[in-house]
Amino acid sequence: MRDDGSVEPTEAAPGTTPAELFNPSTYDPADLDEESRRVLLATIEFFEERGKRALKRDDHERSWYADFLDFVKRERVFATLLTPAAEAGGDPDKRWDTTRICAFNEITGFYGLAYWYTWQVSILGLGPIWQSDNAEARGRAARLLDEGAIFAFGLSEREHGADIYSTDMLLTPDGDGGFSASGGKYYIGNGNLAGMVSVFGRRTDIDGPDGYVFFAADSQHPDYELVQNIVNAQMYVSEFKLNAYPVTAEDVLHTGPAAFEAALNTINVGKFNLGFASIGICEHAFYEAITHADARLLYSKRVTDFPHVRRGFVDAHSRLLAMKLFSERAIDYLRSAGPDDRRYLLYNPITKMKVTTEGERVVDELWDIVAAKGFEKDGYFEMAARDIRGLPKLEGTVHVNMGLVLKFMPGFFFNHAAYDDVPTRREAGDDEFLFNQGSTRGLSKIPFQDWRPVYERFAEVPNVARFSEQADGVRTLLEAAPPGEDQQRDLDFLLTLGELFTLVAYGQLILEQAELTGLDRDVLDQIFDTFVRDFSAYATALHGKASSTDAQQAWALEHVRKPVVDPGRFERSWSRVSGLAGAYEMRP
Repeated sequence: MRDDGSVEPTEAAPGTTPAELFNPSTYDPADLDEESRRVLLATIEFFEERGKRALKRDDHERSWYADFLDFVKRERVFATLLTPAAEAGGDPDKRWDTTRICAFNEITGFYGLAYWYTWQVSILGLGPIWQSDNAEARGRAARLLDEGAIFAFGLSEREHGADIYSTDMLLTPDGDGGFSASGGKYYIGNGNLAGMVSVFGRRTDIDGPDGYVFFAADSQHPDYELVQNIVNAQMYVSEFKLNAYPVTAEDVLHTGPAAFEAALNTINVGKFNLGFASIGICEHAFYEAITHADARLLYSKRVTDFPHVRRGFVDAHSRLLAMKLFSERAIDYLRSAGPDDRRYLLYNPITKMKVTTEGERVVDELWDIVAAKGFEKDGYFEMAARDIRGLPKLEGTVHVNMGLVLKFMPGFFFNHAAYDDVPTRREAGDDEFLFNQGSTRGLSKIPFQDWRPVYERFAEVPNVARFSEQADGVRTLLEAAPPGEDQQRDLDFLLTLGELFTLVAYGQLILEQAELTGLDRDVLDQIFDTFVRDFSAYATALHGKASSTDAQQAWALEHVRKPVVDPGRFERSWSRVSGLAGAYEMRP
């Protein structure tokens, strides 16, 4: 610390790098072990060797990605990355390692959501299996992974969506310890070819939570009826029906309340992936947009000479770097989680919700610049503009996840506890706690570390200091003018309040990651320039809510701020962005 109390820039901690965009041409995850590097680099080479024309052709023709799955089988990609150490049979390369899983999310998102999707729903399908005490089912899943199989998660239904309380998948006891299962499932990715489908249902002879059952089904069984692919895309998002499907004791994964908790804990594992896929999509779109704009002349001027274009690119770049910084730091909390540290349960839905909606915003800002170019059939941007919309809507809508985030707000601001520092977690390791998370209750009672010290350590960064004033105001609002009883039932009001809270937690982890990586202060200041404006916009929205009180309206207006303007910082930020023009283009 300097004499004036400000923080000296730190050297990057081992296993971390300052924020930068993923570039397949230069990517080398040197902090990972040899086998992890091999798998990730082989995946990049698969897509680059295959080329952009094939990528676009298969997207337009909605071709099932058999060649990608052949690659996955040949290179043992899913088997290596998705088999926990307990089921690895002594293979030291197999483990559930969140660091490399997130890297694979980003890479597959970079090349196309369809390829990420078959991986994502396999993760969801494996969740109830790896959480199960059924050794036979776990062994079967491990063998299928070795054979190159994909998996599916049979939770949602056409009439009920993800309302698992209302499942109509009915299991009738057969008298021999098994069941006959009948009912339909909807929105089930990989339901056409999954080696195992983890299916949620309820018994006909037991009412209430004790009647829940999670069981494994085979998509190729004659009593498994594949009805249709409900989307017009490369991926297969199925509707299927079970027609008196025989469920043996060996197929049962969970019963009673444990089945319900397995569903929620699986989603906790799976939803974290969405933010990294969104990052990958944005990165590819960014390269294409800046390269196009920088080479284009309009009115005898380069497009990137227009001030509004530069502002759009700098904002998009700052938001994208913020997405990466937050998400990389959230990995550390996920990997360090345990029964006595459940803070990941806040940062997890923020990764799903905030990062993916920021991804939409990044692509929208880029699209405003490239305009009609974004529709062209030969560009990646056409795919990005379509696919970026899907991620906020998977694994619970933005509104559902914001409702979850709000449960943590009192603990975040008022229930503080001392924790050991969470280190950077890039080492090879098996994250076994993710399959032993325990009860899903008590979220509002989880204590947090005091969020203010990390903001104070960056007080010399002008826009961090300005945002800190706004952030501290949320605590003041909750003390002086908290939501009344009617407002606590008014989701429209609460969603806006939740956005204000989310920004505070989002900024906290970004600052922690900036400290660990020695992030350039200009980059950090530019990121928080966007946050000051975002907070002001949400405060204005809160002011305009039908149910806001006079005290809340006054608070809102008092916390509208203008970012600290620094033309020199902006020009340096633009120089970083313009340097990305031509830095990457997918092989033809």
